[in-house]
Amino acid sequence: MKKVLITGCNGQLGRALNQLLKGSDITVINTDVDTLDICDEQQVLELVQKETPDTIINCAAHTAVDKCETDRENAWRINALGPKNLALAAKKVNAQMVQVSTDYVFNGDADTPYVESDTPCPQSVYGSTKLEGEQAVMEILDKYYIVRTAWLYGDGHNFVKTMLRLAKDHDSITVVNDQFGSPTSALELARMILHIADSHDYGIYHGTCEGMTSWCEFAKKIFSLAQLPVTVIPVTTDEYPASVAKRPAFSVLENKKLNEQGTYRMKHWEDALVEYMTATGEMKG
Repeated sequence: MKKVLITGCNGQLGRALNQLLKGSDITVINTDVDTLDICDEQQVLELVQKETPDTIINCAAHTAVDKCETDRENAWRINALGPKNLALAAKKVNAQMVQVSTDYVFNGDADTPYVESDTPCPQSVYGSTKLEGEQAVMEILDKYYIVRTAWLYGDGHNFVKTMLRLAKDHDSITVVNDQFGSPTSALELARMILHIADSHDYGIYHGTCEGMTSWCEFAKKIFSLAQLPVTVIPVTTDEYPASVAKRPAFSVLENKKLNEQGTYRMKHWEDALVEYMTATGEMKG
């Protein structure tokens, strides 16, 4: 992995990848929406043929889940057409590709963690367009890694920062307690991606921090670590103000393929949260 092209370099995962690659002997080509339109097949092909990366990591996505429901065309262009264009270009220069995907490809009706071989059944425009992006990459390339993640937080807008911001003005906060998942540090996901990208063991991976929790318990942990006297009031999804897009009730992903390899294991979500909040200066005690 001598030369890496990162799309969506200014997102949470893109920034985490750059943090890890800084000072390494790997050449990094960073692109964002201002420097590369992944929906433009010709523009993608020209850049990839010019730079000839060994690895393309696609972190670019339309991740505004509710907005995707009304902005369907853009959601499809960015989440499905974009990965297809990148895969076509990767094939031209014989590069491997990492396509970052999501727990939203599943319907969330399970009661045990999803493994990579489970059949996707998206319930939203976001989920269906991300699945289409997965499928395009798998149809075009042999050298691919599909990495599904969930509940991501890092350097950017995320649940942890939202909770800490709300805590400044509220003594109590209402949080959903019947949606379950695995809070995942962008830095930990970046470590996992760089690890598997060197393995050449291609296929679909789940990449989330180990363990599971609810949004409500996640919020409680954040306030506990920050030593903030905030009361978290649990509510059901039905009691919470309605979202446009359906959220998976159970979106725990099991890192089956990664753990079977046995060479890297994701941190437990609580340990990763401590690392993140220590780095941001929010950790107390």
